Amino acid sequence: MKHKDIDNEVYDVNSLTSLEKLEPVRVRPGMYIGSTGSKGLHHCIWEILDNSIDEISNGFGSCASVILNEDGSATVTDNGRGIPTGVHPLKKKTGVEMVFTELHTGGKFNNDVYKTSGGLHGVGAAVVNALSKWMEVEVKQKGHIYKQRFEYSYDESLGKDMPGTPVTKLNQIGETKDTGTKVTFMPDSDVFSTVEFKFDIIDERLKELAFQNKGVTLKLIDRRGHEEIQKEYHSERGLLDFIEYLNESKTPLHKDPILFQGERQVNDIKMQGEICIQFTDSTTYHIASYVNNIPTTESGTHESGFKTGMTRAFKDWGKKLNLVKEKEFEGDDLREGMTAIVKIKISNPVFEGQTKTKLGNTEAYTMMNDLSYTKLSEWIEDNKKTAAVIINNALDSAARREKIKKINDAEKKKIGKGAAPLAGKIAVCTLKNSSYCEFIVVEGDSAGGSAKQARDRRFQTIMPSKGKIMNTEKQKLENVLGSEELKIFNSAVGTGILDNYNEKDLKYDKIIIMSDADVDGYHIRTLWMTYIYRYMRKLISDGHLYIALPPLYKVYKNTKNKQIVKYAYSDQQLLDAKNEVGSGALIQRYKGLGEMNPDQLWETTLNPETRTLQQITIEDAAKAEKMVSLLMGDVVAPRKKYMYKYAQF
Repeated sequence: MKHKDIDNEVYDVNSLTSLEKLEPVRVRPGMYIGSTGSKGLHHCIWEILDNSIDEISNGFGSCASVILNEDGSATVTDNGRGIPTGVHPLKKKTGVEMVFTELHTGGKFNNDVYKTSGGLHGVGAAVVNALSKWMEVEVKQKGHIYKQRFEYSYDESLGKDMPGTPVTKLNQIGETKDTGTKVTFMPDSDVFSTVEFKFDIIDERLKELAFQNKGVTLKLIDRRGHEEIQKEYHSERGLLDFIEYLNESKTPLHKDPILFQGERQVNDIKMQGEICIQFTDSTTYHIASYVNNIPTTESGTHESGFKTGMTRAFKDWGKKLNLVKEKEFEGDDLREGMTAIVKIKISNPVFEGQTKTKLGNTEAYTMMNDLSYTKLSEWIEDNKKTAAVIINNALDSAARREKIKKINDAEKKKIGKGAAPLAGKIAVCTLKNSSYCEFIVVEGDSAGGSAKQARDRRFQTIMPSKGKIMNTEKQKLENVLGSEELKIFNSAVGTGILDNYNEKDLKYDKIIIMSDADVDGYHIRTLWMTYIYRYMRKLISDGHLYIALPPLYKVYKNTKNKQIVKYAYSDQQLLDAKNEVGSGALIQRYKGLGEMNPDQLWETTLNPETRTLQQITIEDAAKAEKMVSLLMGDVVAPRKKYMYKYAQF
């Protein structure tokens, strides 16, 4: 069937369009910053900050600051050398204008200026300019202060409005003995779905950067509230401080972390690796990996090399120590309970995509593999008792894995005979297209019953949850796999767990946790998020996990013609709703989802047109790891401290 009369369509050279200057960034921002949500918004700060850190990492400067301004803009400053202000002999433009208006312009395409850098493609500064309403750049250099402003404004050479247009020249505005760069930008609300910078996200990133760059001082200043907030970050022990921070809520199996580093050059590529490891009593493992200070959340060759080298070293020594005989262990068994920080500085990194979440250099794999094998073999020789504990833990883990495989095989046989765990437990939607479907876990049988009546049967599947599932942070894997409720959830979602996770088998676009707006509800929500974070993490990183936010109050008034109804999700919203409804307003306080009838549940919490959903994201993997361990682990002191600070949730 033809949607257009394509025979009459003319396709010739006149059909072709060309995007000018920074227009490609504006048209396809996701190609450059990953998304136009909160993650992409903060990525703009990282792009500018990476340039400052590159200066400091290469020995130019000692401090950098991020300032959140009252008007919603952000400023990044450093005391590096300052962006070149001279006029380029061929381009006839200043270095500042080139860096902020031309893609693929920078000093990082060879190793003459920067030995290592996070800013690789020379697009970061220009991309941020393209996605801003305006940007101001100040450079302190050669005794002078220079300033230039860019805006989404009319470009005379093209005769139309363009992103990142220089509206002033690079003017000299003062004298100084200092050097450095100051960049202020206002993110454009026409590009981003949110333009509110989150203090906690930036706080965590600066903390990580300080751990990775010992001796460097970083500052965060927030001027948006009634009182200015200032924080300073500085670490003298580097990765040793970092691993202590990550393991604050865990019990280490050995007091002193394993720390080693090394260098290698392959052809023109220079590499420096540094790794810190500590084994704990946790049932899962966490690796925080970085390339040139940038978190590689999708790992890469440096992390793979580390894993291979580490497994080789412990397997070889397991045989030497006569601990490994008939049965062996795999890498995953060895890593159970491990926290590791894997850091590499590399002169010519090959990333997959501009957002730099996965390293591709094969040289990095070889280097980190050899470094890990050599240094860990030396450590084991000097720490045979601790190494024996780690190897025995790995053997225990391998035995459990075999047991789990038998449990899984038995479950598959049951399902093959028609004894699927879903029978009678959940109300399944009728649509088969997963991109439209939602899987909703509802707290309590009462609310679950109402939700089954209230849902749109076409695309909403309801799973009533009996209450609190087990705390999977504290459980061995075989116990988790034995949970009936989690079996039902796994079977319904379809992806499998851990290494067997396959996103192609996902049956729903949205996984929604729906619990009461009270302490028990928060606990239930956290238990489910912990399970998904530990066993199906890609559900979160791929943006499939949501929390349904039920209202606390219904504010209503009956009139002759109709009932005026407003729902409030906080005490402040309650005041606003009372004002909107006016005199004679009645208030109903919901104690839980079970109190709502199906119509109310549909209108407030299930209807896509009127409900409020909160998407759960992993903005920062190290922070997520620490928070899950802190809230759900066994160490009480840091949890008490956190709960006291955030008692109101």
